[in-house]
Amino acid sequence: MTRHKEGPEKPFNDVMEHMRNVEGYPISKGGKLPLPIKVLGIILFGTFILMMVGGFVVNIIFN
Repeated sequence: MTRHKEGPEKPFNDVMEHMRNVEGYPISKGGKLPLPIKVLGIILFGTFILMMVGGFVVNIIFN
């Protein structure tokens, strides 16, 4: 009689079982951000990049 499950979900050892059961061992696929946060990030980073490129162009033109 074994304490562990058999098959693909069988833990490697007791430490891995503890991490998964008690501490919440992360799953293999990453989480996704909610759509409003994703859109806000795209807008903020896009604006930042456009302002940097625009600043470099204006600096080259007026110097």
